[in-house]
Amino acid sequence: MEAYIRFFAGVTPQSTDMLLKAIDTKITQGATKIHLIISSPGGSVFHGLSLYNYLKGIPIPVHTYNFGSVDSIGVVVFCAGQRRFSVPHARFLMHGVSFNFQAGGQADEKQLIEYLKGLQIDQNNIAKVIADTCGYEAYKVLADMHNRTTLNPEESVAYGLVHTISSQLVPNKAQVVVINEVQPGQTPVIQEVIFNG
Repeated sequence: MEAYIRFFAGVTPQSTDMLLKAIDTKITQGATKIHLIISSPGGSVFHGLSLYNYLKGIPIPVHTYNFGSVDSIGVVVFCAGQRRFSVPHARFLMHGVSFNFQAGGQADEKQLIEYLKGLQIDQNNIAKVIADTCGYEAYKVLADMHNRTTLNPEESVAYGLVHTISSQLVPNKAQVVVINEVQPGQTPVIQEVIFNG
């Protein structure tokens, strides 16, 4: 049984929890492959790196698909695919990591050094994931991140990020787990739909 999961959300604590639960459920049900269909503006570096590491560590193959826009830490999640696909009209955006201070927040020198070190580690981890996936040295990917590099599907193939450009995402009769963006205050729900041609 091959499992199809559509992830149309930012990488947040809620959406990450929903995705991990969906993956665990499908593996428990006997899935032999996960097809993760992604369009994401990115989000939490912590949760994105955790998703990447989990997807790389599960005992079945994962294929990832960009069906719109995969940006920021979403690119790292996309990199977890052993085979990686993009629809013809999509994009990828790579950029550096930033830190958000709360309004009125303050930090002493040691805290600023700690924040800076954390940013550097996150940025290097992201660059290493993309570099390992695409066959580059990390310094090249770091430079591309600093330049806020945007790739179309053809450029993504040349970069080594995408193996195949195809409009096909889900076969007929496939059951798809749907994880969508959740508005604040709403209860997240994992839905399943069946595609009938």
